[in-house]
Amino acid sequence: MFQNITPITRNIIIINVVVFVLFYLLNNQELYMKFSAFYPFSPFFRSWQIITHMFMHGSLMHILFNMFTLYSFGPVLERTLGDRKYIILYFVSGLGAFFLFNLWNFIEVQQIQSSLESFGFNLNGYLAGENVSFTGSPAAISSQRELVENLKSIILVPMVGASGAIFGVIAAFATLYPNAEIGIMFIPIPVKVKYVLPVIVIGSIFLGVTGNVGGIAHLAHVGGAVVGFGLAKYWKRNQYRIN
Repeated sequence: MFQNITPITRNIIIINVVVFVLFYLLNNQELYMKFSAFYPFSPFFRSWQIITHMFMHGSLMHILFNMFTLYSFGPVLERTLGDRKYIILYFVSGLGAFFLFNLWNFIEVQQIQSSLESFGFNLNGYLAGENVSFTGSPAAISSQRELVENLKSIILVPMVGASGAIFGVIAAFATLYPNAEIGIMFIPIPVKVKYVLPVIVIGSIFLGVTGNVGGIAHLAHVGGAVVGFGLAKYWKRNQYRIN
């Protein structure tokens, strides 16, 4: 069965699996963090992370879900779009996911910074590693501690996974084949993909904006889906033009 997968999709899956197994065997957290995607203004951010994070996964279930989804939708798009456009779709969707996720992070960081400054908290000193104390009433100190923890979760926790790129693939599939029916867990009948994608995107926006993320970069999914939709829409509109 694996031999029948289109070549680019097959190679992407192989690379992801090899990277996952390699990092699992090495069990080197420092090396793992170097290839995960940190917030661009984090001291741990490196330029290559915008690409390498797409091949990193946090758990076995994470990579299994992503690769099964790619296996389900990727080959059809690879045959339809051709090699060049399919590669562009995959990686530009992944970049779109990184951009939107971190654009929201940037907005949150600005809000946190403004709130901490209103308390008189020395944020620059804290980020520089100085021993900074919380001041004010117990309620104010509690608020400052919570804000600092939120800030640390943005700066110190990286994003990993191919989900953004794969959401771009799903969105492109839904754009080119809106009436295709897919099976969904707990729903006994097939559902047209044009109805499924908007629900997923709206749900991801809600979870990402409200902070009910559960360790999942929901807005990265949205970013990938927006890019995938836009590229597929453009290519569909111009499919009869001469290149």
